[in-house]
This record gives sequence, C-alpha cells and structure tokens, in this order.
Amino acid sequence: MIFKYDFLIIGAGVAGMSYALKVARAKKGRVCLICKTTLDEANTTFAQGGVASVTNLKVDNFEKHIEDTMIAGDFISDRAAVEQVVRNAPKQIEELVKWGVNFDRKENGEFDLHREGGHSEFRILHHADDTGAEIQRGLMEAVRHNSDIDIKENHFAVEIITQHHLGARVTRRTPYINCYGAYVLNPETQKVDTYLSRVTVMCTGGCGAVYQTTTNPVIATGDGEAMVYRAKGTVSDMEFVQFHPTALYHSGETHPAFLITEAMRGYGGILRLPTGESFMEKYDKRLSLAPRDIVARAIDKEMKIHGLDHVCLDVTHKDPEETKHHFPNIYQKCLSIGIDITKEYIPVCPAAHYMCGGIKVDLNGCSSIQRLYAIGECSCTGLHGGNRLASNSLIEAVVYADAAAKHSLEHLDLYDFNEKVPEWNDEGTMTNEEKVLITQSVKEVCAIMSNYVGIVRSDLRLHRAWDRLDMLYEETERLFKRVKASRDICELRNLINTAYLITRFALERKECRGLHYTLDYPVHGYDDNKKRG
Repeated sequence: MIFKYDFLIIGAGVAGMSYALKVARAKKGRVCLICKTTLDEANTTFAQGGVASVTNLKVDNFEKHIEDTMIAGDFISDRAAVEQVVRNAPKQIEELVKWGVNFDRKENGEFDLHREGGHSEFRILHHADDTGAEIQRGLMEAVRHNSDIDIKENHFAVEIITQHHLGARVTRRTPYINCYGAYVLNPETQKVDTYLSRVTVMCTGGCGAVYQTTTNPVIATGDGEAMVYRAKGTVSDMEFVQFHPTALYHSGETHPAFLITEAMRGYGGILRLPTGESFMEKYDKRLSLAPRDIVARAIDKEMKIHGLDHVCLDVTHKDPEETKHHFPNIYQKCLSIGIDITKEYIPVCPAAHYMCGGIKVDLNGCSSIQRLYAIGECSCTGLHGGNRLASNSLIEAVVYADAAAKHSLEHLDLYDFNEKVPEWNDEGTMTNEEKVLITQSVKEVCAIMSNYVGIVRSDLRLHRAWDRLDMLYEETERLFKRVKASRDICELRNLINTAYLITRFALERKECRGLHYTLDYPVHGYDDNKKRG
C-alpha cells in the first residue's frame, strides 16, 4: 500500500513526540508517527536521572552550564550547538510542563534540583528517579489526544527512500540526495508499505543493543544511523560510545540492565570495592562525581585488577527515609533481588548507555540528505563532543525538535510528494525459516563489540572486530536478499552496520579522547582535571 504524509516521523521517544506535537499545532499537513514497538518502550522511558537546565538563577547561569558541557565533551563539542541547547533549555522545560510533564518541586514551588557528575551546580530537574518515564507519559497523553497525529505502533522502517530507488546512481559524493519517505513493514500484513512524505524525521534513538550489557532496551539497534548510512548520508563521531558507570549488576539482566542513576552519586553515594575500600581518589579529584568516561574506566580497571564482576555503590551512610524518598524505584528494584540499599552496598558495573555520535546535523537538525532531519540520540549535533554531560540528552532532543519543527514548517511548501517512487519489490524471496542464524548472529555482534570495542580499546582488538563484522555482514546481506523483510533480519542488518561504524571511527581516531580510550595512543602526562584543547 501507499500512504502519504506531509511529516513522517520515524521513532517515538521524546524527540519524535515533541516534534510531532510542534508541527501538528501548526495545522500545515498530516503527521505520522512510526513506532517500532509501542509508545511506552522508547529509550526515553529508561532515563532515570533527569533534564539539565539553568533554572536557579541565584547561583547558576548559562555560562556555567556551557563550560561544564565543553569540559565533559573534551573541548571537541560544537560550541554553537552547546549554546543553542543551553540557552533554549528553560523555554523548552516550560513547554514540557504545558504538555503535562511533572517535575518534582519543593514546598515553595521551586524545582527540586539534583546535581550530577560533571555539573558545577544543582540544575537537574527530575521526577523522583523515573524522569524519562514521566516525560514519556506526559508526551504520550498529549500525542494520543491530538487528532492531527496518526500513530503507527509496531511498524518498522526498513529503508528511507531516495533517488537510488528511482534507478539513479547515488554515492557519498552525490551532491543532492533527496529523501522521499520510507519503506515500512506492517506487522499485520507482513508487507512492506510505501510511505511518501514531504519531510522525514529520524528519531530512532540509540544503539546500545550492539553490546552484551546495556541500559538500553532491546529495540535500541541503531536503526536510524544504519538506514542513513546505507542511503549515503553523513554520520559522525560514532567512536564515542558512553558507558554508564553504574548499572545494577544482576545475573541475567543485561538487555536492559537496570540503571542506577548518576543522581545517586550526586546525592552522596560513594564507589567502593566489595571490601569497603573506596578507590576513586586514585583517579580523579572529583571522586565519584567525575565525568562518566573517567568513572567508567576507573571501575573497569578496578574490576580487572581485582578479578571482580562488579564494584559497589554505597549510600548506607545517608538517611534511610531520605534515600527511599529520592530513589523509590531503585530501592524497590534492589529490594526485589534481596538488597536493602539503606543497609547494604549496591553491586554495579559499567554498561553501554548512550551514543554521542550519529547522523550529522546542523543547528536546524538538517542531515546531509535533503528533506531529512535527525533529532535525539540517533543524531550528532555536536553538543556532546567526546563525552555527554549527564542529563543533557533529553533537553537536547526537545531543543532540536523545536529547531527542526520551525525549519521544516518554513520550508514545507518547497517540497512535494514524489509519485514516481516504486513499491517495495520482494518478488522471488521466501519466508525465512532459519531464525537460528539471525539469533546467533546477534549474539556474535554483541560479543565482538563487548570484547573488542568496549571501554578500553587497541588497534589489535579493533582490527579483529572489523574482520569478524565483515564476515557477518556478507552472510547477513546474502540472507536478506533471499528472504522476505522481517523485523529481526532488518534489526540484525542495522546492528552490524552500526557496529561497523563504531569500529571504523574508533580505528580512525589516533588518540585518547573523551570516551575513546585506546592502549595504542596513550596521552602522556594526561590529567582529567585539566581543560584540554
């Protein structure tokens, strides 16, 4: 079947839904929101900590937030992007509140602000310890009550449509690649439908599922980055994979691993070995509140030195009732596996958490492909540089959704539907009966990435990953051409493409920088406490 929408949004987290709400209120065309599962399973739902924004002007200001972001990003962040997000954050917080999102407040009505690693002030707005779920809830209600937005749950975008599908030769040197929509798999008919659009927006979230242990849900398979890369669009900074230092260590729970929010360290939590010995003083003067890359490497090193599966986070010295009040979900989760965090240490280990790179975009969210925008975690705005500052991601998504909405509304009349786009052709293919091949290949990708392209890397490990991924790529492409499109084979293709990009960019960066730490290019006299240019 063929569908036509003025705005086609692929992905339904905070980026996709906020963009949908912003363009829908302009009443300039039909809006469609493609969601690969249900609305409540986006990466946004799993974000615990909060949203960074300067709201307490008595002690905080934009310059402090900008400087904190630049330092965390190892001074390779795009300063224009940093300024855009930081300075527009308060206005977008107001918009979230208008859409029905509730942030915790003090008795006097002011926001109850947390502080997290890398932040010089208390500026993290939150809703208990499930801020992402609250934002997702508020936006879901607003989207579901908006009759101008069509929601297609459990639909999977297979490829974006460009002139390549019209028979033109498209390469990375083609000056004007245009996006005309996407081919989307309908779960009920198991057919790939054609969605034509005037504007397409990629909001597919992260790619943590390429690793064995991740705080991301299983749906975080790098779909947006892979689709745009295959369409010859520009991606950037894929080597910068952020590992959250403190995921709950619990055997069997790896996709997703339960996140122990950074706010718990801001609250006063101390990282310790199981023996009770603290160790962060050996690595950084900011101790447990150092930026995530430093803390994750420190934990990784201590685990290897002592042969441990995990280290511990200690909040037993804090008031028990206050701990339960601030972190009710963490308290209950740990209690469910026999740990009372007011009396016992929390076992934690690093887990793949956030992709700082992605589809390269400008300040309006425009990608290198005409009529295609990218916002949220799948995009690379330049805000995060070499390492994301805690709680900057949700606000980035909303600020760039606003910028992209304004730009696309202004340019919508310049675009029209391309009626010459052919329907998806699966003639001669067959239903895939070899599901075991796909399942095993996914396991192999995760093992390769965790073993060779993790927190600490080397050229030898990266080349080994490259060789293994190349073999899996060839096998998977042969299978994809033989069988009918399904979500599992498409996700595997995307996982392999994304893993390849992470590995390639890691090989190309001949230095230790931000989240990319390699044994082959040590930084002599390296001091994480100093500003680096």
